[in-house]
Amino acid sequence: MRSPDSPINVGLLGLGVVGGGVLSALSRNGSTVPRSVGRPIRVARILVRDPDKPRDVEFDRQILTADAASVLKDPSIDIVAEAMGGEYPALDYIRTALEAGKSVVTANKEVMAKHGPELLELAARRGAHLLFEASVGGGIPILGPLTRSLRGNEIRGIRAIINGTTNYILTKMSHEGTEFADALREAQELGYAEADPTNDVEGIDAGYKLAILASLAFHTRVAAEDIHLEGISRLTGRDFRYARELGYVIKLVAIATDRDGSVEARVHPALVPEDAPLAKVDGVLNAVEVEGDLVDRVLFHGRGAGSMPTASAMVGDILEVAWSMANGLPAAGFLTLDREVSLCPISDLVTRYYIRATVLDRAGVLAQMASILGNLQISIASVIQKEVGLNDGTAELVITTYHSRERDVQQALRELAGLDVVKEIGNLLRVEE
Repeated sequence: MRSPDSPINVGLLGLGVVGGGVLSALSRNGSTVPRSVGRPIRVARILVRDPDKPRDVEFDRQILTADAASVLKDPSIDIVAEAMGGEYPALDYIRTALEAGKSVVTANKEVMAKHGPELLELAARRGAHLLFEASVGGGIPILGPLTRSLRGNEIRGIRAIINGTTNYILTKMSHEGTEFADALREAQELGYAEADPTNDVEGIDAGYKLAILASLAFHTRVAAEDIHLEGISRLTGRDFRYARELGYVIKLVAIATDRDGSVEARVHPALVPEDAPLAKVDGVLNAVEVEGDLVDRVLFHGRGAGSMPTASAMVGDILEVAWSMANGLPAAGFLTLDREVSLCPISDLVTRYYIRATVLDRAGVLAQMASILGNLQISIASVIQKEVGLNDGTAELVITTYHSRERDVQQALRELAGLDVVKEIGNLLRVEE
């Protein structure tokens, strides 16, 4: 029988950027933990691939292990902190820990987006905590407010910038006129983007995070694979110049909206009014705007990635679990995902649109294009014409529309691309007012 004053033992899975941050933060603030929790917290075991690898963090290297069972099946480990990333083997380790009745803290967005409901149910059956604040927004406290402070609200919608890599790239393209490939290369050199940036630049990472946010906000199960995703790789410097002329900036936005019994969830680049709060979120910063029926709109803004911001969220969760343990409190059971709703197809979306096309520079071109749009009940709000191909007799048209339905706009693009006078449909972007 362990003494009620004995340390609460943490088993840390992974000692990379995030895991190292967690270890450093617990060591740095070690003197304040007993006061806030009531008992000391000790990192008792750390799972790594290579225990002999040199480490920047100072600690007792005897607690390193390459054997997952020595963490997951050790009865003295109270809390498992998963900081490995990726779906496997992290999912298996989390399952094993919960099955053993251990509480789990994780930063793993992919695991929670794909398997969160199942893991939450498992934690509830075993009487264990499963906290995952660090899985969305890094150091921004957003999941706690959604499930606690804003619990009395009917959440109407979420609009967010939740991928620091793409936000850095788009900021460079917007402010400095950098083209996508050059901005991506710089992000990789600075360590903001992975060698394989697909998950970031194609919206997959933001989709995982939106699945978590939408599930918690609307008390339902929003599957990551059902969220409409579009990335930023088709954007050019011209799109940013034209957006500026129109009074917008371009951001990769993650949007989830309650549509009277169904949920709309999508990730894509969009034109955002330059005076909107999200338009001012630059660099690697993240922001999440939540709209509730009681609170109206609130904005959570800060560093969305990195060692210490993510460690801040993980350590906060560790302390919350430890405090409950120190005070003999059971795991909170009010987090429910029991609402049955359908997900709106992107074809039903109604919004404004930006269309950029390269056309022959001759009379009557706009009339032909307007005829196609008009036949599909798409009204033109503005037109910008730029002479871009003086040698080949082409020009660039930028058309913005009034509110139109996605399926009609997509049909219009197919018909426009079939016109002899249209050489290329350069881009289609949605406009988020």
